[in-house]
Amino acid sequence: MNGEFQRLVMMAGPEVLSLNAQADLGPVLAPQRSQFALLVRHFLERFFNHETASPDGDAKGRLILLGMTTGIPPFMVALYLWPVYHPFPGWPPGRALNIDPPPYWLQVNHHFFFVLYSFVAMGIVTVFEWDLFFPDLLDVFVLSTLPIHDRKLFQARVAAISIFIAGFLFNANFLAPLVLPAAIDPPSVSRLFAGHVAAVFASGLFSATFILALQSVLLSVLGERMFRRLALILQGLSITLLLMILFLFPALSGAVRVLLQLGNPLVFYCPPFWFLGIYQRLLEGPAALPIYGRLAVTGCAVLFATITLATFAYPLAYLRRVRQLVLGPSARAKRNWVARPLDGLLHRTLLCQPVGRAVFHFIGATLLRVQRYRIYLVLYGGVGLSVVVAGILRLSVTQGRVGIEVFADGIRSGVAIVAFWTIAGLRMAFVSPGNRQGGWVFRVVHGRPAPFDTAIEQLRAARLCALIWAVLATFGACLLFRVVAPEELRSWPATASLLPIAAGMCLLLSDIFFLNVRTVAFTGEQEREQHSLAMTLLKFFTFFPVVVWIPVALDPWIETGVGHFLITVAVIAGAHLALRAAHRRIVREHCNTPGLEDDEEDFPMKLGLRY
Repeated sequence: MNGEFQRLVMMAGPEVLSLNAQADLGPVLAPQRSQFALLVRHFLERFFNHETASPDGDAKGRLILLGMTTGIPPFMVALYLWPVYHPFPGWPPGRALNIDPPPYWLQVNHHFFFVLYSFVAMGIVTVFEWDLFFPDLLDVFVLSTLPIHDRKLFQARVAAISIFIAGFLFNANFLAPLVLPAAIDPPSVSRLFAGHVAAVFASGLFSATFILALQSVLLSVLGERMFRRLALILQGLSITLLLMILFLFPALSGAVRVLLQLGNPLVFYCPPFWFLGIYQRLLEGPAALPIYGRLAVTGCAVLFATITLATFAYPLAYLRRVRQLVLGPSARAKRNWVARPLDGLLHRTLLCQPVGRAVFHFIGATLLRVQRYRIYLVLYGGVGLSVVVAGILRLSVTQGRVGIEVFADGIRSGVAIVAFWTIAGLRMAFVSPGNRQGGWVFRVVHGRPAPFDTAIEQLRAARLCALIWAVLATFGACLLFRVVAPEELRSWPATASLLPIAAGMCLLLSDIFFLNVRTVAFTGEQEREQHSLAMTLLKFFTFFPVVVWIPVALDPWIETGVGHFLITVAVIAGAHLALRAAHRRIVREHCNTPGLEDDEEDFPMKLGLRY
């Protein structure tokens, strides 16, 4: 027993036994599992290994890491609360060194964060696994042909969904209660533990079951074909609203006191406030404010109603999904009459070469058809839109009233934010590996690697596609911003000064993001060396603030004179030409490198080194 414990602590492998010792152990007996247990394990494996999560098939480790990572933010916040409740000289800034606890409403905001985080985290996880909650072609045409009763298939899927939600709910919330009592020194540890656990688990469970119930109701009422048309919009709106609530927490926390003391109707329409009521009611007991009791009752009633709705709506949606998969989708001719004039214009101007046209239309036919690429666009679009809204809106409290103000610098930075996340999302989709079969025609016709001129046209078409969508999204955002912008940004000089910034950001960001892209969109191979998630996030956190700062600093300067406008255009043109020359050098070097066969290793050529 001591040896087993030591190996567990030291993360050591099992002890190596001799052949005679292994023979003395007897035959290896496989664990006996029932058919139901095997089905549950299979569906859980599908949650972790599917093309949306990881096209290279290594999603199990990644999603387990993601599940554990969801518990880190509340754990770190709980740790950072220790100096707030135990001040020492110099920290917190501006607070006298004494043993008094923080103000009451500051403590309420601390509790509110944990409830809100659980709500957002579980909602995002549920949206990400949106399509895995219902059967697909593999279940209908493979599992249904086996001697498995349909009821057992349904029960196993429901059990897998329950385990999945419960597992992520536990991972997102189990670390913070371990250190929270020591960090804040509550009068009653048992009341704090009961209030915290009940509130965060109820908040996360409501978020997950509400999204599952919404999906089930829409699928059972509208059917598969109509639901598919709305699914992408619903996923994008869900991600946007969830992240927007999280990003607006600093502004919302300043209005919590007014909203709760005055009984503002907003708190009865915002779900995190319901579970904050559960938190405070269990923590304070009968001494809690009356509104906490009303919010707690509302939260319990809505949670019960949502679980009930999901329980009755899911079987109906399940049966309708299975029926639609058996019958198959109805074939309809789809001719986009709106895109035909635009395609003709592009063919005569920017897509004069047949190679560029082929790649451009290959991207258009693939982007919204594959589930993995759709979810990438949803995630990046939701993050961008939520950051824009959180940067523009400000909550103000005046004479006991909560108002919404529009921040001028938020309007300026919103232009860069829209361009950044649009191009970043498209780039992520274009370079995503796992769809190499779609590029066989490019390899057959042009070889691998393709000649330099052909490769440049192929990559230029992908960059052009990202640039067009970024320009449309950014200029559309500029028009919307002008409607809600304050008076100082509604003048035509102010609007005109944003246009070169918007165009320049789209052009330069597309050059930067696609600088090292050397393969046709959707046909890249999985790199043998996995990139560090921490380094990737560090690059984003370093580069994104610079991108946001540029329009805030340049817009007032450009507005002061025509000369500044011309200087800005000249700098953008020079940077574009420099990035274009660098990209051509990278592509030329790639084209001059001999290609590898599908079963050929790169070790003799690279010696295991990166270049």
